[in-house]
Amino acid sequence: MQSRRDFLLQSTVLTAGSLLLPSFTYAPKKTQHFGVQLYSFRNEMAKDAIGTLKQIAALGFKEIETARSQKGHYYGLSPAKMKSVCDDLNMNLKSGHVHLDQNWQQTMVEAVESGQEYLICSSMPSKGQNTDNYKKVAEEFNKAGEACKKMNLKFGYHNHEYEFETENNQVLYDVLLSNTEADLVHMELDLGWVIVAGKDPLDYFKKYPGRFPLWHLKDMDMNKKVSTEFGKGGLDIPAVMSYKKASGVKHIFIEQEEYANNALESMKHNMAYLKSLS
Repeated sequence: MQSRRDFLLQSTVLTAGSLLLPSFTYAPKKTQHFGVQLYSFRNEMAKDAIGTLKQIAALGFKEIETARSQKGHYYGLSPAKMKSVCDDLNMNLKSGHVHLDQNWQQTMVEAVESGQEYLICSSMPSKGQNTDNYKKVAEEFNKAGEACKKMNLKFGYHNHEYEFETENNQVLYDVLLSNTEADLVHMELDLGWVIVAGKDPLDYFKKYPGRFPLWHLKDMDMNKKVSTEFGKGGLDIPAVMSYKKASGVKHIFIEQEEYANNALESMKHNMAYLKSLS
C-alpha cells in the first residue's frame, strides 16, 4: 500500500534502526480530546465523506485535520459544508494539510470559510536536501506565516523522515527550526517519522520547548517502516505523552496509513489503547 509519504513526495528512504525511549507512566486527563488526520480514512472519505465523518465521530474523535485529495481540500464538499457537517457531529475542523503553491491565496480563503485554525504544509515545497534549500524554505514559511496571520490563520509544517538527514553535521530539520519564527511557523511533529529517522522526539521537546503545538501520534513498525496500531510499534506512547507540556502541544491528531484490517478497526484499537492508559 502506498504511504502518505510516497503519495506526497518521491524521496529517498532513510534507513534507521529502532529507537528506545524511556518509559514513563501516563495518566491522561478525562477531558483529553484527540483528533484524527483524515488521510487515515482517505479511501472512505473519497467514497462517502459525510458518512465517514459520522463513523469517525462515533469513535469519540473531537477534532479533524483534513488532507488534500483528488476532490480538493474538503473531499468534494465546500469549505462551509465541511464546517457544518463537523459542527453537527460535535467535531471541530481544526487543521488541514495543504501545499504551498500557486494556489496559496485561494487555499487561505477556503480555510477562512471552513473555520479552521491551522494550515499545515504537508511536505517540502522545493527539492534539495541541503542547508541552502532549507534556509530558503524557512524564508518562504515565514512569509506564509505572515500571510496567514493577516487572515487570522496559523501556518505550520509537517515533517516526514527525510528532514532529519544531515549536511555538514547539521540536521536539516534543525536548520528549518532555527530559521523560522516560532510565532509564524507552528511545527506539527509527526512522531512516527521522527523515530523512523532514528531520532528521539523527547530530544526535540527539550531542545525546542514549545515549538510543537500539533502532533501526529503515529506508531511505526520499525522493520517495515510503515505505520501500525498503537502499542505494536517502536514509539513509546506513554513516554511522549508525558512530555506534552514541554512540547507545547495543543492538538494531537492520530494518523495511521497502513492497517492490520481496515482504517475503522485500527482507529477503534487506537482509541481503546489511549483509554487504557488512564
